[in-house]
Amino acid sequence: MKRASAIYFPPIALDTRGKQPLYTQLYDWFRQAILDGRLRPGQRVPSTRSLAGELGVSRAPVLGAFDQLHAEGYLQTTVGAGTHIAASLPEDRSKLPVAHARTRQGRKRARRLARSTAALIPHQAEPWFQQMGAFRVSLPALDHFPFPIWSGLLARHSRRPKIDTVAYGDPMGYRPLRETIAEYLGTVRAVRCRPEQIMVVAGSQHGLQIAARALLDPGDAVWMEDPGYPGARQVLMSTEVEIVPVPVDEEGLDVKAGVAKRRDARAAYITPSHQYPLGHTMSATRRMLLLDWAARSGAWILEDDYDSEYRFGSRPITSLQGLDADERVIYIGTFSKVLFPALRMGYVVVPEDLIPAFRAVREAIDIFPPGLVQAALAEFIEEGHFARHIRRMKMLYAERREALVEAIAEHIGDGLEIVGSEAGMHLVGLLPAGIKDVAVCEAAAAAGIAAIPLSSCCLRVPRRGGLVLGYAHTNPDQIGEAVQQLAGIIHRTSKHR
Repeated sequence: MKRASAIYFPPIALDTRGKQPLYTQLYDWFRQAILDGRLRPGQRVPSTRSLAGELGVSRAPVLGAFDQLHAEGYLQTTVGAGTHIAASLPEDRSKLPVAHARTRQGRKRARRLARSTAALIPHQAEPWFQQMGAFRVSLPALDHFPFPIWSGLLARHSRRPKIDTVAYGDPMGYRPLRETIAEYLGTVRAVRCRPEQIMVVAGSQHGLQIAARALLDPGDAVWMEDPGYPGARQVLMSTEVEIVPVPVDEEGLDVKAGVAKRRDARAAYITPSHQYPLGHTMSATRRMLLLDWAARSGAWILEDDYDSEYRFGSRPITSLQGLDADERVIYIGTFSKVLFPALRMGYVVVPEDLIPAFRAVREAIDIFPPGLVQAALAEFIEEGHFARHIRRMKMLYAERREALVEAIAEHIGDGLEIVGSEAGMHLVGLLPAGIKDVAVCEAAAAAGIAAIPLSSCCLRVPRRGGLVLGYAHTNPDQIGEAVQQLAGIIHRTSKHR
């Protein structure tokens, strides 16, 4: 039988001045540790000589305790394998943990969660998030990422690391990467910033969390697009703000509706370049109205620019931050969707007067971002690999989007009205009135299809359900087959509505 290592062994505290003999204390400690599961069957224990040395006692009490534990069947010694916790333990061990488990279960029932945490727990199962098959949202074409180049950059920095990539780092991030991001954003997204304003974070959701903690108090009103990004909703719920749902149309967030609902809102969360999930672009008129509202009311605009690199048929839309003359916009972006999700790397452009506040919040959360990965990413961008990858993926995703649109037209037709197919990595298909999108997506998940119900992105019950379909990770052959399956699922669901 394979033995568990004894390297990680629980600490033993002995009272050398107490009345109880040391061997009895040791025996009691081992027996209780075995009964409550701290020591596992098969786990190796230190030799009597090494344990006596670690405890600073003579070997005699250790030998006495081990003899008693051997006699009662708690310990076994095997030639060549040393001493270990018995695989077959006495019967009383099987009884005690049950009582302990009941006690623990009772304590669990009595425990109280924070209100903000309890609100985050899903009220229903979300099986579509357990699937990695067709139409998984926000998942790029991982098989097209240049991993050999990436691994070479990581290896280069790991072999001879600079001290600022392996020691404690700057809470704002690795300076060369911040310089590279600032140059990229200024050129491609018309963002106005200096490297000092860039904070490197673990993706856009992490950036939003830092911004929310720095700027919002519990009870503050925050506008949120409806439908909108569920991850942003989770962040806002965790800060216990009042989320104000604001409708979205073809021009983006309806600013006038937001003002009518809560003119005094403290902030607005928006995805203006590619509204999530509907895909609309915020019009120039709405952008001006939003900036004017923020300047007049002293509110903040949280601009999430999550996949603006992928726009088909036209240049990327310039950022809202680039139009902001009053520094009311907090610009948030991510590399997770354009490179790969496990990279966990994004950025926040912080107005200069807010840098101390954001820096303090960052230090309180996780101190600083990982240095080696930042160094590799900086070179990945500087050497042109990032730009080449974006160009290749833009062409690939355009082809996959077209394949999806054609497959829907061929196999589903009017049963799925396409919305937002001109940019990004996903589109939305609206279902006929009366068909529940959750039911469709549950059936799809059972078939290995990862469509997300549009209603899960809504704060209010939508007039029509829909499917959020990611196409970046799904090749044309998979698209055709999965759409045919969806057609059958939608047909069967419509018969039972």
